[in-house]
Amino acid sequence: MQKITPFLWFDGHAEAAAKFYTSIFTDSKIGRILRYGQEVAKVSASGQPVGSVLTIEFEIAGQKFVALNGGPQFQFNESISFVVNCETQKEVDYYWEKLTADGGQESACGWLKDKFGLSWQITPSVLIDMLNDKDPKKSERVMKAMLQMQKIDIKTLKDAFGR
Repeated sequence: MQKITPFLWFDGHAEAAAKFYTSIFTDSKIGRILRYGQEVAKVSASGQPVGSVLTIEFEIAGQKFVALNGGPQFQFNESISFVVNCETQKEVDYYWEKLTADGGQESACGWLKDKFGLSWQITPSVLIDMLNDKDPKKSERVMKAMLQMQKIDIKTLKDAFGR
């Protein structure tokens, strides 16, 4: 069993979110589903009916998660995000397109929100390497280029790095 598991609070969309995420990432699957029984439905402020999903376990890219249909009391914000480390521009483009689909929102510097409001950072590993380069002038040029982007463009970063 994984020692620490992210537990995500949704307002009635836990199952849809789990299916969405597992459709995007390889090495992904849906696990156990716990449904609202009469007792929980009575005392819960979620408004979910008996028989609907209470929690759903899922795994994406080998990382286990649990999603809860807890109601409208809490919403996602940018203080928590998931970083997707990418090796190629094709991979950056793929995750960017999939996670912004159907109502997701692009943000700045490789950040986005998916259609459920969860924040993601689609980050090419080369960006981290360039930002940590020993030459501060190179890393500053890369940072300046990145700050002007929404989706990260590796070629533009490399051009800024190599000047």
